[in-house]
Amino acid sequence: MEIQRVILNNVGLFGNLEIPLAPTEQNPSNITVFVGNNGAGKTSVLKALATSLSWFTTRLRTEKGSGNPIPEDAILNTANAASIEIKICDSSESFGTSKNSNQIETDYYFTWTLAKSRKGRKAQYTSNLNDCTRLANGYRDALTHDDKTSLPLIAFYPVERVVLDIPLKIRTKHTFLQLDGYDNSLSHGVDFRLFFEWFREREDTENESGIPEDVLNQLRPLAETNQDVWRWLNERNASAKDRQLTAVRTAISQFMPHMDNLRVRRKPRLYMAIDKMVNR
Repeated sequence: MEIQRVILNNVGLFGNLEIPLAPTEQNPSNITVFVGNNGAGKTSVLKALATSLSWFTTRLRTEKGSGNPIPEDAILNTANAASIEIKICDSSESFGTSKNSNQIETDYYFTWTLAKSRKGRKAQYTSNLNDCTRLANGYRDALTHDDKTSLPLIAFYPVERVVLDIPLKIRTKHTFLQLDGYDNSLSHGVDFRLFFEWFREREDTENESGIPEDVLNQLRPLAETNQDVWRWLNERNASAKDRQLTAVRTAISQFMPHMDNLRVRRKPRLYMAIDKMVNR
């Protein structure tokens, strides 16, 4: 799923703003970077995207779910109403729109509009969320037939993001379903508690079936004295690696090549650590 375009009408500082997102004809990259001085409206654009996408994540859970409305204080001061329109392309196989000779290209595109009027003012724009529902229904159908269906990655990390203290004992039993990944993923106070608990639970299982890192380090001299045993130990440890944790670690190394070995540490307190490689 790719967001191709966002149009803001009377949102934040913008009377009318249309932003094409990469890749475009001029920019073949998959990354769009917003650059501007403080107060230029970068956060307004990102919050508008998060607001619009919240309707998709809620309708992915339930057919008539309601996302976040446009806050009234986000409407341009001189305007009576505002709207956010986004255009999305989704041709993923998990959604069920894999390309074939009979596929109509327009089936890949989804456009919806979210509108908001000030209290006591006439509506200037109209919300139209039909395509949002159609896109969500496609993924819900795919999940019905295969609970391992890949879902689009959607996350918004504002300046208010925090990592809360995690208790040593996790008293709440979580199911860690795919849809749980959307919990608070677009909220203005998102935290990493659920991710931390998910990572810790899977790492505990991984450690039970593998060789603890400290033990493997103690046996490292075998790399010189008995290479066959050392090779067997590494193969045994590699086969015990959790596939989902491996996917997370691989993603981190792709985005941040100088970061490696994401893990949970329990002393002197419970925290998450990662190794940073320094070039000398």
